[in-house]
Amino acid sequence: MSHPSIRIIQEEHSALTAMLRSMGMLVQRGPADRPEQFFDVLRAMLFYMDEFPERLHHTKETQLLFPPVAARSAATREVIAKLTHEHEVGEAKVRELQHLLLGWELLGDSRRAVFETALKSYVEFYLDHIRQEESVVIPEARKVLEPADWHLLDAAFTTESNPITGKYPREPLYDRLFTRIAMHTPAPIGLGN
Repeated sequence: MSHPSIRIIQEEHSALTAMLRSMGMLVQRGPADRPEQFFDVLRAMLFYMDEFPERLHHTKETQLLFPPVAARSAATREVIAKLTHEHEVGEAKVRELQHLLLGWELLGDSRRAVFETALKSYVEFYLDHIRQEESVVIPEARKVLEPADWHLLDAAFTTESNPITGKYPREPLYDRLFTRIAMHTPAPIGLGN
């Protein structure tokens, strides 16, 4: 049986993966002759990573998905504890990247390498996090969760929108951010070059 909550989680994971890879592509290209646009787009992308996954997506996973799975599956408890901890430290990691980006923008290329290293580490961290949720937690959830659990999860996940996936009604609050990212970011997220 297909559950809307799992489909939404996977769609959000795909969108987050694309966002992470686009940040890496953008940084690899560098600011070239458009530093204002470059830093503006990266700030918007990092703000998105702080705003949507850290405040909405992870909260629902931590509060609604992980507890019933861990309660019914001893085999997943260690992974779920690790993933929960990663949710707790994720916001600090994004804030550190925002600070490092500001340092690069304001103090110049002497700060570029430290940002690039931190971004690469963050992307690897996040992609591994997503991989563990999709290869361990979601398959186990399908095995052990009961109809009442699915009802709660499906209701919670379908009430929030994600402007990047475009699958659910977008909140006006995020429209400007989404437009900025889409218009100035290289594929796979954006329309820019």
